[in-house]
Amino acid sequence: MTLVSINAETAKTKFLKQAFTLKHGLADHPLFSLSKLVELANSMPGDRIEYNSGKVAIGAKPEEVPKINKSPAEVIRAIETDNAWMVIKRVESHPAYRSILESFVREANIAAGRPANEATDIEGFIFVSSANATTPFHIDAEENILIQIKGDKFVRTFDNSDRSLVGEEDMEFSPSKHRNLPYEDWFESRATLHSLKPGDALHMPYTMPHWVSTGSSYSISMAMTWKTPEVLRLNKIRTMNGTLRRFGMPQRPPDASPALDAAKVQIHDIIQAILNPLRKSENIRRILRAIVYGRKANYYLAARPKQGM
Repeated sequence: MTLVSINAETAKTKFLKQAFTLKHGLADHPLFSLSKLVELANSMPGDRIEYNSGKVAIGAKPEEVPKINKSPAEVIRAIETDNAWMVIKRVESHPAYRSILESFVREANIAAGRPANEATDIEGFIFVSSANATTPFHIDAEENILIQIKGDKFVRTFDNSDRSLVGEEDMEFSPSKHRNLPYEDWFESRATLHSLKPGDALHMPYTMPHWVSTGSSYSISMAMTWKTPEVLRLNKIRTMNGTLRRFGMPQRPPDASPALDAAKVQIHDIIQAILNPLRKSENIRRILRAIVYGRKANYYLAARPKQGM
């Protein structure tokens, strides 16, 4: 099997628009074994790994998410017996994983009839979860194909244009904002359930609300993400809106004022050009987040033990 197998007609009507399932050929790849993921976790900066208990409510508030007093390597080694959830972020920094990511995203876009060079900011996020773990309700700021490697995963997706579920303020981006969003029981009547087994994948377009649970055994999956030019533009505006809101200046949503949006994009790019060279250091990344967005910007690093070998 090729890396990605997409029904041509489905891709034509749904790619970048609606959630749909597809197939992939990475379920048996050795880079996703637990031993290799321990090696990967030990090689990553501390702020590229987030983990907590898997016993979390769908709409859990940030302060309600139980922490785990173990190193990332210890969490992965005990994933079959502990109740835990982990994400290893930005694994494209590792050459072997980046090669898989770039090939996968390129093949997916070509299979969907999209230009291969349209996808930029290709990033990978590997999830390691115990049995019966929950990832609460949230949105992501990228185009995404979630591939299932090990175990079963159940993903509930929702209409990403339904503002009664996720309002525009909750769609703004800020490092000080926890990923989890408010969830009410009645939301479930609007969910579409996708059941994923190893070899299955799910395309979730930009900002599609969703929550996830695992089956009766531990799960390994990977989010293959990228951004289109339109997603890059919207993210810049929503990041500026989230930042300005933090300083008491709430903004109108994207496209409500095209001229102001254009100014926000320009200001964002200037700020990033200044800050990006400084972000090579993990310590400086933490300091910058805290200065601009407050101590909560480093919420998932609190009370964490050092990585074990």
